[in-house]
Amino acid sequence: MLGRSEARVPASPAEARLETFPNPARRNYRIHFETSDFTSLCPITGQADFAKIEIDYIPNKLCVESKSLKFYLASFRNERGFNEAITNRILDDFIRACEPREANITASFSARGGIALTVRASFPDHPKGRGPVEPAKSDGSAGRRPTARR
Repeated sequence: MLGRSEARVPASPAEARLETFPNPARRNYRIHFETSDFTSLCPITGQADFAKIEIDYIPNKLCVESKSLKFYLASFRNERGFNEAITNRILDDFIRACEPREANITASFSARGGIALTVRASFPDHPKGRGPVEPAKSDGSAGRRPTARR
């Protein structure tokens, strides 16, 4: 994408590539990307799922080039997947591309059937001062119950 004027959206996320460039600063700072144009497909019905995607990260040695991110996200338009899986895939691909010090993604999916869904995923998996989130058990219950703060 860098330095190229062609504008072809990849057919799928597998074909897409997040491009990077060297981080120009030697300090910690945050970069925030936001788009309301995200679309993927429900794996059950094939209907479009629309979302606002926000990615916030602290770069390490590399930064993600914004045009390649735009095309990468657009490549999900024909991709079937549950919102939770798609959000985590985006974060995994982002981490693989730029190896950030920290990254957070929030995917706010529009209401379908009267229920909106928001997925938040982070890298590293648990912020400083908090324990890891336990995976859900097969019966759908949480592995450990959160304790109330006093």
